[in-house]
Amino acid sequence: MEKAANRHAPTAPLKIAIVGPESTGKSTMSAYLAEHYHTVWVPEFARGYCENLTEPPTWQDEINMFYGQLALEGEYLPKANKLLICDTTFITVKIWSDYTFGRSPQEVLDELPKHPYDLYLLLSIDLPWEEDPLRDFPHMRGHFMDIWYKELNALNANYVLISGIGKERYNSAVAAIDGFLMSDSSVS
Repeated sequence: MEKAANRHAPTAPLKIAIVGPESTGKSTMSAYLAEHYHTVWVPEFARGYCENLTEPPTWQDEINMFYGQLALEGEYLPKANKLLICDTTFITVKIWSDYTFGRSPQEVLDELPKHPYDLYLLLSIDLPWEEDPLRDFPHMRGHFMDIWYKELNALNANYVLISGIGKERYNSAVAAIDGFLMSDSSVS
């Protein structure tokens, strides 16, 4: 009798992180996947934050973006329908801080292992670069792709590389999530 009751207990939504270097279609992919799976997606906090800056981000700005991303995820989690799609994660703060300042805020390093995602979709740099005032490194996409591999491997993260253009890219992402859901017994 107890087993049957536990089987129907609500489970926390699975967290799917959409990550990768600049201009790989993370926001577009996040919106597409949220619509496909009838759920919500967490926007990238840093985008809105940086749009309001008049100078390059400071060390404190990076810390603020870290806390802002965590707060947004907390806000959207109760609204999720089995899956929470996250347009990037605060690993981005670590990557940018390491590049810009040569180190990462201790808060970020301490929290990384405490905030795992169930699946990461690492978007490839095979999309053409799109200019944007908040994008800085069209010539360093390969470098940052290597860093994403390194960071995800350091976390022992479950990730799938997503490549392709247009519908092929979206289909690859859906296939990766569907495959993960079929192998994960916690989602019904």
